[in-house]
Amino acid sequence: MCGIVGIVGKTPVAQSLYDGLTVLQHRGQDAAGIITIEQNRFNLRKANGLVRDVFHTRHMKRLSGNMGIGHVRYPTAGSSSSAEAQPFYVNSPFGIAFAHNGNLTNSHDLQEEVFRIARRHINTSSDSELLLNIFAHELQNCTELSVSAEDIFKVVTSVHKKIRGAYAVVAAIIGQGVVAFRDPNGIRPLALGKRITEMGEEYMVASESVALDTVGFTFIRDVAPGEAIFITEQGELHTQQCAEQPSTSPCVFEFVYFARPDSFIDGVSVYASRVNMGRKLGEKIAREWADLDIDVVIPIPETSMDVALQIANTLGLPYRQGFVKNRYIGRTFIMPGQTMRKQSVRRKLNAISSEFKDKSVLLVDDSIVRGTTSGQIIEMARESGAKKVYFASAAPEIRFPNVYGIDMPSANELIAYGREIEQIADLIQADGLIFQDISDLVEAVREENPDILRFETSVFDGNYITGDVDQEYLERIDLARGESSRAPVLQAELSNLEMHNMDSD
Repeated sequence: MCGIVGIVGKTPVAQSLYDGLTVLQHRGQDAAGIITIEQNRFNLRKANGLVRDVFHTRHMKRLSGNMGIGHVRYPTAGSSSSAEAQPFYVNSPFGIAFAHNGNLTNSHDLQEEVFRIARRHINTSSDSELLLNIFAHELQNCTELSVSAEDIFKVVTSVHKKIRGAYAVVAAIIGQGVVAFRDPNGIRPLALGKRITEMGEEYMVASESVALDTVGFTFIRDVAPGEAIFITEQGELHTQQCAEQPSTSPCVFEFVYFARPDSFIDGVSVYASRVNMGRKLGEKIAREWADLDIDVVIPIPETSMDVALQIANTLGLPYRQGFVKNRYIGRTFIMPGQTMRKQSVRRKLNAISSEFKDKSVLLVDDSIVRGTTSGQIIEMARESGAKKVYFASAAPEIRFPNVYGIDMPSANELIAYGREIEQIADLIQADGLIFQDISDLVEAVREENPDILRFETSVFDGNYITGDVDQEYLERIDLARGESSRAPVLQAELSNLEMHNMDSD
């Protein structure tokens, strides 16, 4: 998962790009980059690290120009090497800078085609660089020294026909303008905003609407699935649908975990959807756990706090903050590597022992992915004196790999893979474990926008919306991403956890 921004302004845009990326930092903590254009030259700064650490005063001074794009990254395909930090750029045609959020599902075939037909070398394992070169090759067919909106839309239409997967893209073309487009299924989000200044209208695109709000742009609308946006250097806005059969099918995990609660995605308030999740999960707990002696509801900060509060309200139970979060530790789910995630949990959270002592507590989290965090948090609750620890997940069991830009590429990493709920509860040492039903999750989001008829829910049900993912594909990306070497480590950790549970009985 990554965050992207792009601005065409009337004054220098570096600070606004920086501010936008800071607001989108939750979407990626591995690397950050900004590229601006001035006097037909790219000015680029990118490196591994948080936005605040990558950009210093000396860098910001060099990022001059009224047009530019930015990116925050966490690694899915490819590695966490600084060589894969974005934006990427190519010098021909015109000079194109490019940033991408998502993941392509036919990158293996495309890489061979790009070399064979376009004679273009891909220098990294990032499918974002691959997508850039496909876009550049299509744009190469423009014979004029400037491109029209019609040219851009023709290029994006051709790109849509060649590639499959999830992608929200922003590109800056020297001497031309900024292009943004979204995959025909609308899996990854993209929002369009406008700001009126004394010098004229300025436009911005960003992964989430909250980035527009923070920088002072007014949200216009979401970029439609399959649609292309072209903003000329002069600030003229052009839009066109470039996909043959677009369908709004956003990734439901955006609402569960990734997006900020103050964002709106495809007409859905992320905050409101999480409140709905809490209500529905609370109703399920009331039905299935009516006999449990729950004393208090405690969220695992921060994504689950809105869900937990609504669960408490639905059940008529006290809601308490039982954990203090160290805000200087990154989101453990998007950290690159299982070892780093495991080491970070106790540095990230500290229990308030008085909220646990001699109580039966219901812990609430947004989801359970690998189980590492959940198990350690339950252990912390017990160490703080909890009599019993029940666990509720706002999302259903995650049983299948994600291929659309979320770091869940191997089924062997997922604690729910091949296990029943009782087995998962034993592994994380919960006295009771309950998951949201997938139908309730989908309905919780749809309540905010009934026009969305389908969501991308493959991690829960194994139905891949692009229709091109089979077991052979999943095995291939396992090898390509190195997951096959990490899976035995995880299995050993789970085995050790099982042995520890048996020894403590």
